[in-house]
Amino acid sequence: MKRPSSTRRRFLAGLLGSTSFWLYSGHDVWAGSLATETHPYTPRYFTPEEWRFLNAACERIFPTDAHGPGARSLGAPEFIDRQMDTPYGHGALWYMSGPFLTAPANLGYQLSLTPRDIYRQGIAGADAYTRQHHDGRGFADLDAQAQTALLKDLEHGEMSLGAVPAHLLFEQLRQNTLEGVFSDPLYGGNKGLAGWTLLGFPGARADFMDWVNQEGAPYPFGPVSISGETA
Repeated sequence: MKRPSSTRRRFLAGLLGSTSFWLYSGHDVWAGSLATETHPYTPRYFTPEEWRFLNAACERIFPTDAHGPGARSLGAPEFIDRQMDTPYGHGALWYMSGPFLTAPANLGYQLSLTPRDIYRQGIAGADAYTRQHHDGRGFADLDAQAQTALLKDLEHGEMSLGAVPAHLLFEQLRQNTLEGVFSDPLYGGNKGLAGWTLLGFPGARADFMDWVNQEGAPYPFGPVSISGETA
């Protein structure tokens, strides 16, 4: 198997020439697998304004394009919202005793903020910054180009969000968005297993023995989830 390239578009463009990218035992293109989604998800943790920000930011980090669906269609915001009610969201799995300080990345996370705190305080700060610099409009109200520019400012730490370092909010968004896109659908993301289909990932199939040591041979079966859902 060839190692994927560093950019999504280059990697997926390389897959477009293979039948296995579009067809898995009768599987249609990704749009068809998402067509069964009829009931919009109601967030449990995020407020309506936070939810608008989250959906817009996730879509910019992993946008819809000619090769497949974006984070919003794949359910990444839903995945993130669900995670906020888990021990992870509450920071229960982290060492959260002081002292709290800003430290080099090689020393690990050193702040007192849980993922819930990072999102709640960080989104409020980012939206306030956006309104100050874009005639009162929030992040979700801007066009894609302006949203991308603001996310770059976040990534490079070029805006003040109060107690939340800007780059920390960006990394939280980026990591959780990709987790939502490529997680098992059991957790709310990867709708219709379309994220796995984009990669040609077989998912939770129990037996691969017939396909080991066959370098370069296409895998002919579509992905299957932990619950048994197939693409």
